[in-house]
Amino acid sequence: MAESIYGKHKEVLPAVLKHLVSQIENYNETKKKETGEPAYEHLIYRIKSEDSMREKCQRKGLPPVPKSALYDIHDAIGIRIVCCFLNDIYDNIKFIESIPGAKVIVGKDYIKSAKPNGYRSFHMILRMDVPFEDVLGQNPGQYFAEIQLRTIAMEFWANLEHQLRYKKDLSPELMEQTSYQLSEC
Repeated sequence: MAESIYGKHKEVLPAVLKHLVSQIENYNETKKKETGEPAYEHLIYRIKSEDSMREKCQRKGLPPVPKSALYDIHDAIGIRIVCCFLNDIYDNIKFIESIPGAKVIVGKDYIKSAKPNGYRSFHMILRMDVPFEDVLGQNPGQYFAEIQLRTIAMEFWANLEHQLRYKKDLSPELMEQTSYQLSEC
């Protein structure tokens, strides 16, 4: 069996993910108590699979080693926050920006400026200071997470568009026509 692409840090990733997710869930509970409405509809999270991370390293021309997976690439930890309304996305962003020990190092607003295919979402890369050694040997260390925020409608569109993109039996013309129709939604 091949060594983990995350090396000895593979055991730390679930703790880092749990720490971040618990803060987001606590914010949701606080918001529900204060306003009667949740901060988001649902939360999805994962640690990128080893195979997927190896493939991404290869695609980016990086060696499949822990430094590439945990320092050069920033989405070993991934979180998606799906909200009911557009304003909820920006409220969640403000909360994430206020998390102690976390810093947004990249923010891409595909809501205000949709991608050419119609994709809309807000993406951010978060750098977190955590009480664990990182891949550079620092302790406390720094780990990264990619967070995507969408409305339910954006999530539906992105999932449908993704399914269409990877169906093998659609002609390029039908795919283009369907993508155009989705972008009009």
